[in-house]
Amino acid sequence: MPSEHQPILTVHDLRIEVTTRQGVGRAVDGVSFELRAGETLGLVGESGSGKSLTALSILGLHPRPAARIVGGQIAFHGEDLLKKSPAELRKYRGKHIAMVLQDPMTALNPVFSVRRQLYEPLRLHQRLREPRLRERAIELLQMLQISSPEARLASYPHQLSGGMRQRVVGAIALSCDPEILIADEPTTSLDVTTQAHYLDLLDGIQRATGLAILFITHDFGVVTRMCDRVAVMYAGRVVETAATRELIEQPSHPYTQALLQSVPDVQKPAERLPSIRGNPPSVYNRPGGCPFAPRCPEVMSRCCDEYPPEVTLRAAHRTSCWRHV
Repeated sequence: MPSEHQPILTVHDLRIEVTTRQGVGRAVDGVSFELRAGETLGLVGESGSGKSLTALSILGLHPRPAARIVGGQIAFHGEDLLKKSPAELRKYRGKHIAMVLQDPMTALNPVFSVRRQLYEPLRLHQRLREPRLRERAIELLQMLQISSPEARLASYPHQLSGGMRQRVVGAIALSCDPEILIADEPTTSLDVTTQAHYLDLLDGIQRATGLAILFITHDFGVVTRMCDRVAVMYAGRVVETAATRELIEQPSHPYTQALLQSVPDVQKPAERLPSIRGNPPSVYNRPGGCPFAPRCPEVMSRCCDEYPPEVTLRAAHRTSCWRHV
């Protein structure tokens, strides 16, 4: 992991409120992390923990007016993206920071051909024109190992398999050689074989280009395979951050421990997996103190009254739990 480099992306104390008919809730509540060139940072946690909303806010794509950033900083090479106008942010999207959205089935516009959707970022950011435009598009499809790339340019999304659509989405995201790729559960809809091949492609591209990847997933198998470091999110906060191997072998936060215990071990006899009791708290009714306290098997009285400060256990291993204060 290239830890000696300065981070190219720094998210500090990010807070996002959502407004619906139910009221105003804090969906992201003080998230902080860093991402360095050539590094893959995994963002894990249950659905509703704020992972996707955090990622969307980096590019200003959070749903508005329902979601509103109310505090914090998102610094790309030291420049605060939250202070950029919509026109200025468009210059960053795709060119410097690209995103693979969660569902490849809906990420592509069904009424436009692959050619039209792949040409758009190349025209806008790279200022390419024919014949170089077509050459670059074919190069990208070949890089993602899409067969018959010339023919695929004329295809529409419904004519492609799920794995093929995911590669097309990846080709669009990587078309302008971005420094950062945000991958929001990019393998969820893929079968195991296609998933493994897609991850190999991403890994090879990263090694060749020095791409930094923010990888959002529920799958700890993917985390172990792809990520250098992991940030665990719960109820809109990062509760633990560590190098992947250390987090897997020595998890310190009770929530991280519970997540890992719920992962099946193929080397052990099949048995009922432990589960985390209760449900995550609503964004509209966060409990006082640590939000995991109502579900924590090691809860103390202090946990219900005060949120624990972040504690550094070892180099690059930080957690927020009263047991370590």
